[in-house]
Amino acid sequence: MGAHFRAQWLLGLSAMLAAAAARADLVATSPFLPANAAALGAAAGPSGPIELRGMMSMPEGPAFCIYDVAKKKAVWVGLNESGHDFVVKSADPASDTVAVDYQGRPMKLALRTAKVGSAGPPAMPVASAVASSVVVNPSPADEQKRLDAVAQEVRRRRMEREKAMQDPGTAPPPAPNR
Repeated sequence: MGAHFRAQWLLGLSAMLAAAAARADLVATSPFLPANAAALGAAAGPSGPIELRGMMSMPEGPAFCIYDVAKKKAVWVGLNESGHDFVVKSADPASDTVAVDYQGRPMKLALRTAKVGSAGPPAMPVASAVASSVVVNPSPADEQKRLDAVAQEVRRRRMEREKAMQDPGTAPPPAPNR
């Protein structure tokens, strides 16, 4: 029994070592990491240790918002401005990129795009009459229509409340969250 147990144990150990080696290879060549992720180190974010978060034209020249992923801090800098771990050497506004010297190493940063997601449907449905009566830059007539729709919705809710109070068997409708 001892030799059989030892053989199974060795077989299991060798299988675990083979799996660990395969996992190490997968981590080194992950398709989800940027091409230069191994050179950037563990403190690097999705695009590197620093990211270009904004570009702006100022009277004194262009300004760039550079975000430090490790420090979780952004700073606006101009071209060739020192005093940070990086210096913006040049910019290409047409392609939204900058050339940066980061700790003595040249890097090219592209403007990071924001990730926008849906918050899903609203928690409480808005009364369609009120929602459809909202107009950008309303005229006095549009504003009157909107106020009439609001007043009508208020009357409808009051009637529902009164009806619920007269008939104790039915629960009143939930109040909308606003």
